Amino acid sequence: MQIGTWWLYALTVFIVAGTPGPNMLHIMMRSIQVGARRSGFAMAGCLSAVLLCLFASAFGLGALLKAEPRLFDVLRYGGVAYLLWLGVKAWRSPVMTPDDADAVRPVQSAGSLYRGGLLIGLSNPKLIIFAAALFPQFVDTRAAFAPQLGIMVLTFAMIECFWYAAYAMGGRSLARWLAPANRQRMFNRTIGTIFVGFGAALLGHRV
Repeated sequence: MQIGTWWLYALTVFIVAGTPGPNMLHIMMRSIQVGARRSGFAMAGCLSAVLLCLFASAFGLGALLKAEPRLFDVLRYGGVAYLLWLGVKAWRSPVMTPDDADAVRPVQSAGSLYRGGLLIGLSNPKLIIFAAALFPQFVDTRAAFAPQLGIMVLTFAMIECFWYAAYAMGGRSLARWLAPANRQRMFNRTIGTIFVGFGAALLGHRV
């Protein structure tokens, strides 16, 4: 992979990864709920899902999903159901005082935070299709594929981590603004609506 090609790839991924989506929204919410530092476990879960999808795409799952729409539909409907459930859960989340929030935080174990991030990341099979369409645009067919794949995946992961940290820091700042109960209620319902919107968008997607 030429350096010019890599820069174009990195810029493309930077723009796409920074766009608000389920992963970024989930990390921001976790940062508000448990703090920016502990939201790192949710980041690890989301990143694990991203890496799984990227490697799955590189090894042919993206082509398989395009060839077998029914298989894609199974994954898609599962993701839709999970996103809708998250939306309803966020909408119904109770408001908390600072004392209540401190009491709830210890319940969020590292494992549960990681699993939540992993499930969010895996709820959208479009990442596999996206990677299947993206990678070939930047692969030099005259060079070995494996090193290029490693560079692209590593670049993708580093950019994802940058945006995760940015959204987590944004969530920490937003947590102060959400101290009043009416703002918490409005925020919870807004987030719930957005997650339902993500689910509806995924439901309408076709391979």
